[in-house]
Amino acid sequence: MGNTVLKLSSADYFDEQRAPARFQASSFTFGLFIYYLIDFFLHLSQRIPGYGLLRPTLLLALIISISLFIQREKFRGWSKDPIVASLLVLLIYLAVSLPLVEWPGSVVKNNLSDFIKAITFFFFTVLLVDSDRRLKIFLLVFIGCQLIRVFEPLFLNLTEGYWGSSTYIGGGEFSQRLSGAPSDVINPNELGFVIVTAIPFLHYLLWSSGFKARLLYLLLMPPLLYALILTQSRGALLALLVIAFFVFKESSHKFSLVVVAILVGMAGWQVMTDEQKDRYLSLVGQSETSNAASAEGRLEGLMNEFSLGLERPIVGHGLGTTPEAKTHILGRRQASHNLYAELLIELGIVGMFIFLRFLFKVYRGLAENNKRIAEHGSDIFYVNLNKAMTAVFWMYAVYSLNYWGLSQYYWYLFAGAVVVFHRLTQLNLVVPETSGATSVRTLRKNRFSNLVDLSGRR
Repeated sequence: MGNTVLKLSSADYFDEQRAPARFQASSFTFGLFIYYLIDFFLHLSQRIPGYGLLRPTLLLALIISISLFIQREKFRGWSKDPIVASLLVLLIYLAVSLPLVEWPGSVVKNNLSDFIKAITFFFFTVLLVDSDRRLKIFLLVFIGCQLIRVFEPLFLNLTEGYWGSSTYIGGGEFSQRLSGAPSDVINPNELGFVIVTAIPFLHYLLWSSGFKARLLYLLLMPPLLYALILTQSRGALLALLVIAFFVFKESSHKFSLVVVAILVGMAGWQVMTDEQKDRYLSLVGQSETSNAASAEGRLEGLMNEFSLGLERPIVGHGLGTTPEAKTHILGRRQASHNLYAELLIELGIVGMFIFLRFLFKVYRGLAENNKRIAEHGSDIFYVNLNKAMTAVFWMYAVYSLNYWGLSQYYWYLFAGAVVVFHRLTQLNLVVPETSGATSVRTLRKNRFSNLVDLSGRR
C-alpha cells in the first residue's frame, strides 16, 4: 500500500470534518482569529472597563502570529497565489522606497503600525480560513459584527435621540447625522460604508436560502436602509446604486425589481427630513444650500489631492503621510477623501500601479471563480457568494472614490476572503476532475502549492 495512488473524488478533498487535523491550521488559532475579528469590529476595549489596558488587539495578533509560525509547515506554497504575491510585491516596494520618500521618519513613527494592523487581516484570513465550514463561520461573524455596528446606533437614535455627528448647512445651523455608537469610532460616511458592505451579502446569501432566510432578509433590510438615510452619506448612496445595478443585472425578474425599487424609493423619500432630501439632491445639482457647495468642494478637493500627488510623482511622500503633506503644501490637515489620490500622494506612480495591480488580481480571482462555477457546477452557496463578492468588489472600487483605504482593513480582508474562496473552488470543483492519480495525502499536505500547480492560470 505504500506505493498505491488513489483516484480522488469530491469526498476526498480537504474539508474540516473529513481531513486530518494535522493538515489544517489548529482550531485554537482559528478561534483566536474569530475573536480577533469580534474584538476589532465591536471595539470591546471601549465597552469593557480595564480591558483596553491589556492591548487586546496587539496581544491577539501576536499570539496568532506565533501560532502560525509554529504551524508553518502546513502552509507551504501559500505565497505562490497571485493575489498573495502581488501584495508581497507591495510590501517589498514599501520597504525599498522608504529611504526615498519625503518623510520616512513619519512613516515609521506614526503610520506604519496602522498599515501593519490592516494587512494582518489579509494574512490571517488566507492562512486560517481553510475549509467551507470555516469560511461560513468567518462570513457569519463578519456580517454579524457589521449588523451590530449599524443597529446599535440606530436603536440609540430611536430610543434616546442619539446622532453622533452633524454637518453644517449654513446660516449657523447644523443637520444631525447618524454615526457609529459611542463605543465605535466611525463617522457617518464610515457607517454608511458598513451598511452597504453588509447589504450584498445579505441579499445574495439569504434571499435564495429558503423561507426563514427570506423572512430574516425582509426584516433586516428596512432598518438598514433607514439607517443609511440617517447617515446622509452621499457616497454610500452611490455605492448602494452600484449594488442595485448588479442585483438588477443578475435577476430574471427585472420588471418586479423596478417596481420594488420605485416603492422603496418613494417610501424612503417620505421618511426623509427636508435637510436629508436637500443633501441627497446635491448629488444631482438640485440643492440650493451648503450641501451643493460641499459636493462641489469635494470635487475641488479631489483635484487638489491629485495635484498634491504630482509634487513627488515617483515614490510619493510616504505611507500614511497624506494629512502631513496637505498641511505643508495645501495649508490644512485632512485625511484623503479618495483612495486613488491617496495612493498617488503616499506611494507615487510606481506604488499606485502596484496597488492597483493587487486589486486587479483580486478581481481576476473572482472572475476565475465565476468561470469554474459555470464550467463545473456548484451548490447555491458558491454561486451566490461569488455574486455577492463581485458586487462588493465593484462597490468598494466606486466607494474608494470617496474614501481612503491604503491603511484601512477593508481591501485586505476582502482580498484574503477572495484568496480563500478561490482556493476552495479549485479544491472542490476543479481538482476532483483534473488530479488523476495524485496521492490524497500529498494533495492535502501540500494543498496551497498543489492548488497553484494544478491550474495553468495560477
